[in-house]
Amino acid sequence: MVSLSKALIRGLLIVVPVYLAIILMLKGMKSVANLVSPFAKILPAWLPAEEILSLLLVLAVVTAIGASVGTRVGEAFRAWLETALLEKIPGYSVIRSLTQQLAGRGVDSTWKAALFQSDEALIPAFIIEELPDGRYTVFVPSIPTPFAGAVYVLDRHRVHPVDVPFTDAVRVVSRWGSGAKDLVAAMKK
Repeated sequence: MVSLSKALIRGLLIVVPVYLAIILMLKGMKSVANLVSPFAKILPAWLPAEEILSLLLVLAVVTAIGASVGTRVGEAFRAWLETALLEKIPGYSVIRSLTQQLAGRGVDSTWKAALFQSDEALIPAFIIEELPDGRYTVFVPSIPTPFAGAVYVLDRHRVHPVDVPFTDAVRVVSRWGSGAKDLVAAMKK
């Protein structure tokens, strides 16, 4: 069952971006069709010139963007775009952080697996941030949906970080607590 869910997640992480890229590519081709139509009339009528030229123009723009992202100027523009526009979209930062964590490229200090000490029990949770006074902002997911739940600001002594990968903690939540013994065993003293 575990390998089946991993395969599904991996497949989605591959198929969804490819699907969205194809849709955006087709949309981009439609958008530039008017730009290339004068050049398409020069080419033979039997050739789907407008479509080919549109595709080539979109691929050229995408390639230029891809090449520029690796530069210092491109990285600065990406960072500016993210802060000026994308982070103002509700939920963008959370989704970005979660996808980075699921892909294994997340920052270690965010969404760190933990156990929250309530009055009754230990509850699987994620440390979102550490406050200057030493308290934690903690996200406690609802079972079995790991991406819905409640946020608490808790004293340090009620939060027990656990040394397990983010994906393992998500798996415990999505399986109604099955595997929680590993979280308890990995609890830092």
